[in-house]
Amino acid sequence: MGLIEVSGPVMTGPSSSHTLGALKIARFVYKLMGIPDSVVFTLHGSFALTYKGHGTDRALLAGIMGLKPDDPKVKDAYKIAEENGLKFEFEFADLGDVHPNTVLIKAKKGEIYNEVEGSSIGGGAIRITKINDVDCFLEGNLPALVVVNKDRPGALKSILDCLDVNIANVYLRRVNALQGIALTIIELDENPKEETVECLRGLKCALEVYQVKLEEGEWV
Repeated sequence: MGLIEVSGPVMTGPSSSHTLGALKIARFVYKLMGIPDSVVFTLHGSFALTYKGHGTDRALLAGIMGLKPDDPKVKDAYKIAEENGLKFEFEFADLGDVHPNTVLIKAKKGEIYNEVEGSSIGGGAIRITKINDVDCFLEGNLPALVVVNKDRPGALKSILDCLDVNIANVYLRRVNALQGIALTIIELDENPKEETVECLRGLKCALEVYQVKLEEGEWV
């Protein structure tokens, strides 16, 4: 049994499920694309019912701006968002058959737009369940690459040939059959090298390439 299991994760409270988990889901999006220009948080279930009382709103805002769970500035997330000119909105909806602590994050930065759905499953653990309408099962404890690519023969092989680290999981789906576009999500056992990312960006089949790195000592 690890220290985190005994004492709980280090965080700014009050709740590991409603605060820490929410922050980590939003921080996943931050690591994917940086601080967005605008973001909409769609809250489901208990996230929607208690989002202000349990600090879920502050946690989501803090995470989308890259604050870490133990940063004392989490409590000032609204003020920091205003200072950064971040446009944000909270809305509430039934997202279907998902965990009660689920949020859909719709973030825009310039011409880049991403939708990420994630659930806080307890004790600060999270699960990223959907990226741009592609179902996945990411726990946030592994680096990831997200590639928007042309849906053509050999595309996946070209993408995988760029990788020189062990692959944990691959998720692939056509996201626009009419335009011939697919999305490939790859979990890795270690952070990709810059040469790997440059290789992917140089592929004729790759339209957009995003990466989520783990920082040194980061447990999620």
